[in-house]
Formats: sequence, C-alpha cells, structure tokens
Amino acid sequence: MMLIPRRNYGLNLFDEFFNDPFFTGTSEKSEDSRKLPVMRTDITERDGNYLLEIELPGFKKEDIKAELKDGYLTISAETSASNENTDGHGTVIRKERYTSSCKRTFFVGEHTRQEDIRAGFENGVLKLQVPKDTPKAEEAPKYIEIQ
Repeated sequence: MMLIPRRNYGLNLFDEFFNDPFFTGTSEKSEDSRKLPVMRTDITERDGNYLLEIELPGFKKEDIKAELKDGYLTISAETSASNENTDGHGTVIRKERYTSSCKRTFFVGEHTRQEDIRAGFENGVLKLQVPKDTPKAEEAPKYIEIQ
C-alpha cells in the first residue's frame, strides 16, 4: 500500500493563494518570512548607558562582529554548516548545506568611542553596554590680548 500526502484545498484556499511566491513578503505566514534571520533587540536605558540585548540563536561568539564607524554601531553575524550522510560504501544519501547571516545597525552617537562599549555573548544573547552620547559643550571663545 502506498501512502500519498493529501492536502485539503477547500478549507484554506486563501491561505494557500497568498502563500504563493508571487505574494512573498506580503503575508506574515509566508514561508520565506519565517526563515529570515532577525536580530530581535531589547534596548533599555540605565545609569547613563544604553543596554542592548540582541538575540542570535544558532550563532557562536566567533561568528559575530561588532564595528563602530562614524557613530554607527553595526552588528553582523554569519554562520554555515554542512551535513553529509553516507551509506557506508561512500554513496551519498543526503547532503545539506546551511548558511545564515544577519546584520543590523544602530546610531550610537558621533562621540562614542570603541573603548567605551562593553560586549558579552552568552546563551545566544549578545549584550552590549553603550554610553549615551553626550555632546561636548562648546567652549567660550578665548581672546588673546594684543600688546
């Protein structure tokens, strides 16, 4: 006896219609939108600092980069994996490759220095402590006495 997968098109006709690749990105239920890696971020303010907690499940510390340039903090993560099963005789039965990357940028202020940012990664969560950008007070002009 052969089992054939059965789909009931009558019950969710419109769901199937909008999951068509033509409508990709317009439906929250679309398969592509569920696969996109997103850096879910919580930002809190405490003691003159911004605390960022960024979820990066499936990534290792070595996969993550943080770059500060012109007041913008860019967090990027990239990973890849490969699975290969053989039947013992060298014949490949299944071969899968997986890559994932994501990137997000935050404006942290032009006066923020790299040395002032603290970062830690544990249990799939990147925690950053960024000082609030405080603009430097303009100095009053100092006049030179002419003799």
